Amino acid sequence: MPLDPIFRTMLDTLESAGALPLIRGSAVESREHYRALSLSRRGPDFVPEEVASVVEDAADGPHGPVPVRIYHPATDGGAVVLWLHGGGWVLGDLDTHDPLCRRVANALGAVVVSADYRLAPEYPHPAPLDDSEAALRAVAQWFPGRPIGVAGDSAGASLAAGLALRARDGGPAVAAQLLFYPSTDPAQSQPSTAENGEGYFLTASDMRWFYEQYLPGGSDDPQVDLLHADVRGVAPAVVATAEFDPLRDEGLAYADLLDRAGVTVRRIPGPGLIHGYAAFLGVVDAAERAAADALNGFKELLTPG
Repeated sequence: MPLDPIFRTMLDTLESAGALPLIRGSAVESREHYRALSLSRRGPDFVPEEVASVVEDAADGPHGPVPVRIYHPATDGGAVVLWLHGGGWVLGDLDTHDPLCRRVANALGAVVVSADYRLAPEYPHPAPLDDSEAALRAVAQWFPGRPIGVAGDSAGASLAAGLALRARDGGPAVAAQLLFYPSTDPAQSQPSTAENGEGYFLTASDMRWFYEQYLPGGSDDPQVDLLHADVRGVAPAVVATAEFDPLRDEGLAYADLLDRAGVTVRRIPGPGLIHGYAAFLGVVDAAERAAADALNGFKELLTPG
């Protein structure tokens, strides 16, 4: 189907305002630009979605504390989710993804722990994944007896998938994983990289730059090069993709890999949507529907019955 008209208008507006491309020279400049874009979407009258409470804390990480923000939902159903934000392993923080974490907490009826892992290029792979694992271990200690989910968007989804592999191999048990438009193919070999590589917010060039920061010199570590991972025995997954996303086909390929390995996987297509659509809940109806489908599927896997 065609690109959602609201996203078409938004992309045209961003282009005319000089807000694209995302990458602005250095990592520091790009972070400032990404943060400004994220906060500007909320407007002067923005009111955060109400949750029961929000608490700042920190997990003990391998190289110091990992800041976390803990969201208690309006109605607690007993699960806990570790959320890993997107931003190409270089951009993003607790504030850029605060509205999404609030929505996830209430939609799932689960405590959400959002982790502010270290960022590349200052801290390339495996530092972000190590910090994510430290946060997962803290979650298991802080919330004993609760089913644990790992979730994220874009690069955060890649970290969540890598973390699910680590959990299978000896980490705290993970009950389910939720992957919004994950990055799974550092080679950028899938057809959608070229098909959707320009003009849809995230570009193929952006992804090359992100990988250069995160994987200087490259890497064949299957916890990053996920399409070459042995995924047998990992937690059941929801994989959500977007039609006009350069990462679409690598998300679909990862879902197929899970399926072939006997892992329960639910695919959530995003017709008419672009990469990052979960940041536009309440603005774009099609994004709202796709995200609701993904969250409902994740909830069923996380707390079956």
